[in-house]
Amino acid sequence: MKVAPTAIAKMLAILAVGALALSGCTYESEKLDRPASGATAAPFDLDSVKTNAVLTAQLPESIRNRGTLIVGSNTEYPPAEFLDASGKPTGYDIEMITAIAKKLGLKTEAQSAEFTAILPALGPKYDVGISSFTVTPERLNNVNMVSFLNVGTTWAVQKGNPKKVDLNNICGLSIGVQTGTTQEDPDLSGRSAKCKEDGKAPINIVTLKNQTDITTRLIGGTLDAMAADSPITGYAITQTNGKIERLTDAYDQAPQAIAVAKSDTTFAELIKKALDALKDDGSYKKVLDSWGSSDSAVDSFQVNPEVK
Repeated sequence: MKVAPTAIAKMLAILAVGALALSGCTYESEKLDRPASGATAAPFDLDSVKTNAVLTAQLPESIRNRGTLIVGSNTEYPPAEFLDASGKPTGYDIEMITAIAKKLGLKTEAQSAEFTAILPALGPKYDVGISSFTVTPERLNNVNMVSFLNVGTTWAVQKGNPKKVDLNNICGLSIGVQTGTTQEDPDLSGRSAKCKEDGKAPINIVTLKNQTDITTRLIGGTLDAMAADSPITGYAITQTNGKIERLTDAYDQAPQAIAVAKSDTTFAELIKKALDALKDDGSYKKVLDSWGSSDSAVDSFQVNPEVK
């Protein structure tokens, strides 16, 4: 886990000794720090969320008796989910699922996991997964998904775009994305295939487990650009004091969802009911506002929304 005081300090330290970018440094997550929380607006008081006894009564007996919602999340994707300075999971996804749990009369136990390991473990290990999961047909074949955000993809480059990266001419470039995201596939994989069809060099798709590692490599110049969910890219720009900048506006907006085991459709419906209650009492908006992510809010929530 990351242990230094702030992400900015660590990233700028890497820049100050720029040789690291050329000396075989692996940029593992241990070499990065947790993002500071100072970029958020006024924090939302999760204790203000009131339990809905009617919803609590609808919980699966095993979860109700346990009294705790066990959550799987890849806590390396700020500001959606990451570890604060004390090692506690935080971010707008974590606060949203905590608010849902409170509405259901439950405590929350958020467990850090690799992104690709969460969905297969729903049911046996986790009650729910929340980790910026874009709703895709493939995922819907394997799990239930309760949509609650709408998020697009945004690219970033080094400040001033010194490598003159153009989204229309990225064949042969090194682009960083988090492993298992839709930015990796189908977005970049599709772009790279088109490069090869046109007789050009394929994109060097650099996939890493942790978004913070990708940001650090971009700062150091070993990546030409990175692609991530729009709130994640915006937060990275803030956290690095403008050492990177936005290359594109958000595109391919798609629903993101809380994941529940395929066998637990009734529980997925209950998660939706809890979200409806949070929207009605204003908590849903307040959570997103506190992280500067209100532009990702949706008007309604759906279980297993139809997507292409």
